[in-house]
Amino acid sequence: MRFDLFLLPLLIAFSVTIGLCLLFLLVPMFQRQVWRHGKRHQGKHSLSRLGGVAMGIAFMGTVVFDPHLVMTREFFGLLIGGLLVCGFGLWDDFRELSFKAQAFFQVAVTIIIFTFGIRITAIKVPFGEVLLFSEQGMLLTLLSFLVLFGWMLLVMNAVNWMDGLDGLLGGVSFITFLTVFFLSLKPEVNQPPVAILAIIAAGLTAGFLFFNLHPAKILAGTTGSMFLGFLIAVLAIIAGTKVATALLVLTLPVADALWVIGERFVARVSIFQSDQRHLHYKLRKLGWKEGHIAWLFSILTGIIAVVALNTAVLGKFIAFLLSLTVIFSLLIFVAYRTKQKERLRASL
Repeated sequence: MRFDLFLLPLLIAFSVTIGLCLLFLLVPMFQRQVWRHGKRHQGKHSLSRLGGVAMGIAFMGTVVFDPHLVMTREFFGLLIGGLLVCGFGLWDDFRELSFKAQAFFQVAVTIIIFTFGIRITAIKVPFGEVLLFSEQGMLLTLLSFLVLFGWMLLVMNAVNWMDGLDGLLGGVSFITFLTVFFLSLKPEVNQPPVAILAIIAAGLTAGFLFFNLHPAKILAGTTGSMFLGFLIAVLAIIAGTKVATALLVLTLPVADALWVIGERFVARVSIFQSDQRHLHYKLRKLGWKEGHIAWLFSILTGIIAVVALNTAVLGKFIAFLLSLTVIFSLLIFVAYRTKQKERLRASL
């Protein structure tokens, strides 16, 4: 294996991200006294939200100038979709957009990457059968698009909603990209170009983490959280449709997202409404420190990633069910303790 294929793009993405973050933090023209107010990063309205812009530029530049990457149709779709995600995210960072605008945008991005051939053509089920969507026909094409849209919607929003505490988004994303990297190098997958893309994504995420670990000096913003979610979702597809592996690695943020959607539905509020219902916020209410919460998420994700890389389809399915059971049990326990603490505080 030629490690120079991966080491150089890793270092370039890492260095460019660090350089751009420093630029955004030190040059007055990129600074603002107060950024967009929101319910996610309470008390951090003075922190720059341009970390995602740094990551987006680092990814695009490293990919375009990497001599070992051939710009295929799928790669063009990845770059164009990534540019649109960054543009929309930056718009939201300066002026918070409605959930309707976000939903419309996510449909538009899915249509674009679908047009460029980024599609989920097969889904492996636990007992070895494969559901194919590659045959010609309007109905199967529509079904393939709906599956792709569901996947993009799930991953982009789960990753986006995870961005609430210092180091949380970057830590989980970094581990996920490393998982895709090692997965792409396995003999049965053998996708060196996808491995290069994944290691570039890992490099820029590590560079961002350098400034985002608690106490954070820069935030990813909607640009960064949406862009990282987009990269994870697309790389899982072009790495030989390894959706099951990516879904297993993202069990924690996905389970948390589904739990929060359920709570919002019961409360009869918009499922896209920002609030403090996520697991990381509840842990903070129970007295956990931000750094400890980020490490908890990263360690759990790392353990699941090791399992994902060393199991077959049936093993992944069992591991996913077990992980969901453990995480939902944790969510139930934390929700109970949070409500118990709120009742105690109200009675005092």
